[in-house]
Amino acid sequence: MKRICVFCGSQVGKNELYQSVADELGKLLVQNHIGLVFGGGSIGLMGVLADSVLSSGGEVIGVIPSALATKELLHPNVPDMRCVASMHDRKALMSELADAFIALPGGYGTFEELFEVITWAQLGFQRKNIGLLNIAGFFDPLIRFIDHAVEEQFISDKHRSLIVVENKPDELLKELASHPLPEVPEWLSRDSI
Repeated sequence: MKRICVFCGSQVGKNELYQSVADELGKLLVQNHIGLVFGGGSIGLMGVLADSVLSSGGEVIGVIPSALATKELLHPNVPDMRCVASMHDRKALMSELADAFIALPGGYGTFEELFEVITWAQLGFQRKNIGLLNIAGFFDPLIRFIDHAVEEQFISDKHRSLIVVENKPDELLKELASHPLPEVPEWLSRDSI
């Protein structure tokens, strides 16, 4: 893995552990020679993570829609900032630049980005691993909900395994590196992805 796209909140959340683990993940990315692709913001966990990678001498690529690239939101210290026209363009470019995905705690935007890449993997449109960094059990209710959807036969066991869940950043990076890549469905030509 050369680069990992990280989805995370534009807020820091009320638990200080969210920030400290985001900082730890940033340092681990640099130690493992993995670049960061992120949403380009200077605020919230996005800013904490980017600052950690930058201060450790790592590669950071920000991708932000022009409408959000105000002095408040755009991270001023990211040397490779890509401004795009829309949120759709943002997600497409982030996916193109990354070899895997990680979600940290966040809100609607984080959830939407996460579920889009899971759906792309399920449909065979991308073959990259997806991880949840379950800091302080943040994703426990979501994991229970996904497992409920499996029990109710809306998600298959095979597709449930698309999501790697770990509580510690080092364990998540190891698991993402060794986890089997998503399969391409038989109905989808390998040449089309």
